[in-house]
Amino acid sequence: MKKYIAEFIGTCVLVFMGCGTAMLVGCDASAGSGYLLTALAFGLSIVAMAYSIGNISGCHINPAVTLGVYLNGGMDKKDVIPYMVSQVLGGFLGTILLAAIFGLGGVEDKTGGFGANALAGVNGNAFAGLLVEIVLTFIFVLTILGVTSAKFAHGNVAGLVIGLTLTFVHILGIGLTGTSVNPARSIAPAIFAAAKGNAAPLASLWVFIVGPLVGAALAALVNRNIIESD
Repeated sequence: MKKYIAEFIGTCVLVFMGCGTAMLVGCDASAGSGYLLTALAFGLSIVAMAYSIGNISGCHINPAVTLGVYLNGGMDKKDVIPYMVSQVLGGFLGTILLAAIFGLGGVEDKTGGFGANALAGVNGNAFAGLLVEIVLTFIFVLTILGVTSAKFAHGNVAGLVIGLTLTFVHILGIGLTGTSVNPARSIAPAIFAAAKGNAAPLASLWVFIVGPLVGAALAALVNRNIIESD
C-alpha cells in the first residue's frame, strides 16, 4: 500500500506544480519564459519526487512509465493496475487543488484549461499529435529504463537525468501538444477544462492516453531486445 500512496502523492505533485506553472505563466512558444518555466516545473517535479519517493515506489508517477517498466521485466504484474489507478487519482487531486487555489484567489488561468493537453500546435491533426506523443514518450521512457538499469549502474544520478529528460521533451512538445507523455497528467485537466466549457482537450484526450502507452511499449521493446540484450 505504501507504494500506491507514494505514486498518488508523486503524481499529485507533478500535476500541481507542472500544470499549475503553465496556468500561471502561460505556455506561448513566442513568449519563451513561460514556455521554459513550464518545462522546468515538470522536470524539477520529477527530480524532487525521485529523491523522496523513489525508494518506495520507484517514482513512476506515470502510467506509461509503469507500462514500460513492466514490459521491461522490472515490476510484478499485480502492481501494474494499482500503480496506474493511484497515478490517475493523484492527478485528480493535483487538479482539484489548482481549481481551488485559482478559483478562490481569482487567478487567471493563462492556458484557458487547467494546463490540459490539446492539438492546437499541430493544427488539430490527431495523427500528428499522436506521433509527437509516441516519439517523445519513447525518448523519455527509454532514458528511464537505461538510467535505472542495474546493468549500467547510474542509480545515484537517475532522478536528475530523468527530470532533465522530461524538461528536454517538454521544450519541443509544449508548442505542439502541450506535452503529455503521461496519461495521468492529462486526464484530470481535460475533464476539468471541459467542465469549464473548453471541450477541445477532452475530445482529443485519447491521443494523450494512447500515444504515451504506445511510446512506452516501444521503448521497453527496444531496451529489452537491443540495449540490454547480450
